[in-house]
Amino acid sequence: QVQLVESGGGLVQPGGSLRLSCAASGFTLDYYAIGWFRQAPGKEREGISCISSSDGSTYYANSVKGRFTISRDNAKNTVYLQMDSLKPEDTAVYYCAAGTTYYCSGYASYGALDYWGQGTQVTVSS
Repeated sequence: QVQLVESGGGLVQPGGSLRLSCAASGFTLDYYAIGWFRQAPGKEREGISCISSSDGSTYYANSVKGRFTISRDNAKNTVYLQMDSLKPEDTAVYYCAAGTTYYCSGYASYGALDYWGQGTQVTVSS
């Protein structure tokens, strides 16, 4: 069964850190670019980060740049999102998605996504 599973969400105080994982099963991530998205209540889904399949190029939205770091471990078939200096406005459901025709550069992420995870809740609150 092909699926992406996010984990690592939870409740954290402002200024704290979390590391989200996106584990693939049923397919190998080697040839897929991976995007992280989030959606807060009443807001549109936001693409916040992306890592390419080829050269490891990354993209970060301005809202998370300098605080979040995306990485991938193809041997573990997993992509990570390290989130530091978390703010209450980072509260959202976080999703990962994979696509073979999804592209990441320093300026943008774009293309088609083939698989989505079910999401993990991140709540930043004191």
